[in-house]
Amino acid sequence: MEPLGIYSKKYKKIKDIPNGATIAIANNPSQAARGLILLQKAGLITLKNNFGYLGTISDIKNNPKHLKFKEIDDTTGPRVINSVDAVLISNTVALEGHLHVLTDSIFHEKVDQSTKDNINILATAAKNKNNSVYKKLVKLYHKKNIQSYIKNKYYGTKIEVKKSLSYFDN
Repeated sequence: MEPLGIYSKKYKKIKDIPNGATIAIANNPSQAARGLILLQKAGLITLKNNFGYLGTISDIKNNPKHLKFKEIDDTTGPRVINSVDAVLISNTVALEGHLHVLTDSIFHEKVDQSTKDNINILATAAKNKNNSVYKKLVKLYHKKNIQSYIKNKYYGTKIEVKKSLSYFDN
């Protein structure tokens, strides 16, 4: 999993974000919805019960801090961090902007049921489930030295998730 984070140069903690703050959020539907879910998890907003994968700011049920939202190209997060109160930035974009989600964000996604849809999965067609090459790839991916390489290469921001397929059932 590559966690999405909330970053701020103005505030050290999520609770410090003031009334009327401006939050930069991705202008693409999937990242925007993911960001809104994270803002809800952080306690800043409440989303409508039927909020879905393509939810938007119009699906905010309760905005007690009267936050303002500025839609941005999700690849520009590190460049706008100084011009807004907080910005939602995906892990890869954060790394490219020299930000570390686990140490620089003021709040970020954790591996739990609410983020299971954001976990990257090695998958194939059912007809290939016994393919020895694919099985070898999965085994290699989870080897200690490969996980160590990934951890070092990406500074610990790509989190290994070992869950059974039943974990991903809805």
